[in-house]
Amino acid sequence: MTGSALEAVLRRDRWIVGGAIAIMIALAWAYVLWLANDMDMGGMDMTGFRMIPAGIGIMLPASEPWHAIEFAYVFLMWAVMMVGMMAPSAAPMILMYARVGRHGRAQGQPFAATGWFAAGYLLAWSGFSLLATCLQWVVERTALLDSRMAIDNHLLGAIVLIAAGVYQWTPLKSVCLAQCQSPFLFLMRHGGFRGDLQGCVLLGLRHGGYCVGCCWALMALLFVGGVMSVMWIAILTLLVLFEKLPPVGRWIARAAGIACVAAGAWMLVSPPQ
Repeated sequence: MTGSALEAVLRRDRWIVGGAIAIMIALAWAYVLWLANDMDMGGMDMTGFRMIPAGIGIMLPASEPWHAIEFAYVFLMWAVMMVGMMAPSAAPMILMYARVGRHGRAQGQPFAATGWFAAGYLLAWSGFSLLATCLQWVVERTALLDSRMAIDNHLLGAIVLIAAGVYQWTPLKSVCLAQCQSPFLFLMRHGGFRGDLQGCVLLGLRHGGYCVGCCWALMALLFVGGVMSVMWIAILTLLVLFEKLPPVGRWIARAAGIACVAAGAWMLVSPPQ
């Protein structure tokens, strides 16, 4: 490719990278909706059974131990769901990385570098997905998870809500949120654009780590509203997106924290349904 042709392509980097992110988000949400529709099973009574989130109607007795294939399906569910939920708020960072790469040391390959950066970011959330899968296994084994993958214990649900609300006000939340709100400053603080594969992945992994530190408590709320509740997933996705909008995001995060604590306190004093 000639230099002029390459430059013409690079000038449209935001469209190319943005389009790739949009396709990735659309595919992730399509998969989540497919799973949610399968989990619904037309309103059937699922008492005594659990659904495996495979999209093909696999159902097992609730008392039967997990198999390796079920663990894999649950992990895939979490990993894809995290892509659909976190990629919208990560888009500004990824677009900024591509833009800095175009003007920096990309040497004609800013898109490959941006792809590896995004891979590092998603790797951090894949690690979170693995931990969430293990947690879901533990909660399900203690009979505290219903057929819709929501906590089936009034007290535990209230504790999770209050804990998530309190975390919204902690210094660690503030530090991680600040890293997520300012893409350009994040790059400048951590050495700027990296042209090598390892550097791109590690920088993306670091940004993903800050993002996990910022949002893990909100993701834990999926166990309260239902891991496969599309409405709950959409609400949390929007909350994560609004939190990362400076300068109002910090106050949105704290307001959400107050709401979670209030909801948890209400659950503690109200009779179980």
